[in-house]
Amino acid sequence: MADPTLIQMPLWQLLVMVITPLAVLGAGVTLLRWLIRKRSAEKDDPDWSVPQLEGTAGRSPFHRWDVRCKIVTILVYSFMITAIQQITPAFVAIGLSCLVLVVARASLAKVLMRLLAIVGFITMFLLVMPFTVPLHSGDTVIVFGGLNWLHFSMRGFWLAATIAAKAVAITLLMEPLLATAPLPVTLQGLSRLGVPDMAGQMVLLSYRYLNVFRHEARRMSTGMQVRGFRKRSNVATVQTMANFLGMLFVRSFERTERVFDAMRARGYKGHFPDQAELRLRPVDLVGAGLWLIIGVALLVYDRML
Repeated sequence: MADPTLIQMPLWQLLVMVITPLAVLGAGVTLLRWLIRKRSAEKDDPDWSVPQLEGTAGRSPFHRWDVRCKIVTILVYSFMITAIQQITPAFVAIGLSCLVLVVARASLAKVLMRLLAIVGFITMFLLVMPFTVPLHSGDTVIVFGGLNWLHFSMRGFWLAATIAAKAVAITLLMEPLLATAPLPVTLQGLSRLGVPDMAGQMVLLSYRYLNVFRHEARRMSTGMQVRGFRKRSNVATVQTMANFLGMLFVRSFERTERVFDAMRARGYKGHFPDQAELRLRPVDLVGAGLWLIIGVALLVYDRML
């Protein structure tokens, strides 16, 4: 059994290895947020009382794919990606996901927003795992400043990079899954697959009124600032924010009651009418089969490595 290979490096290089990627990542995240915010500001302010539930218009194969077949195929393929153990197939999976984005004509801004949501998850693995994985025989370990307890395992780094790459590959698939069909149709497909209908209704209503409540909170916050309120580290700020949250909760609850009364007045009896007629065509099954074959080939390639 070979002992771990030790590489001695000065302690200051550890700071460079940790701070430099964090600085680059922070600058990239800040730039992406600024670009997305600027792009959103250039558009007209939408009417939050009637949020858009329709999917993006398009003629890609994903828009024509039966939603039930699309959900099952992408979920099964995602589980195949999680079974990958090597870094090279994980990067191949990212390339395939990018190809899917191009075919689906997905919005770049929305894809970037989904990637920003997992930045913290990926960063945690990349920072923690190289310093915490158990040492095995044959590992290459970097020791900083002669401190044997402060070791950087290359095996742990590649393991963390593999997990991060798989997370990115799966996240990139969420936009083709959710944005190529109207949300009500997607939830209808989940209901046909066995998901409780009530759960789909709760998601649909939450999505419809989440932006309404956020717009209400923004309007109340603007009113408080116009009246001279400024956030400070004192008891008065805590009391004001507590009153703000309480009033927002009361208004949201009152709006919920009005919405439910309006639904009952329009004949709601526990379920929504179907939003589309779902028909499974042979081409849908062929597309699902081809995609799953690609997933199996990716797993075979991973095991061959």
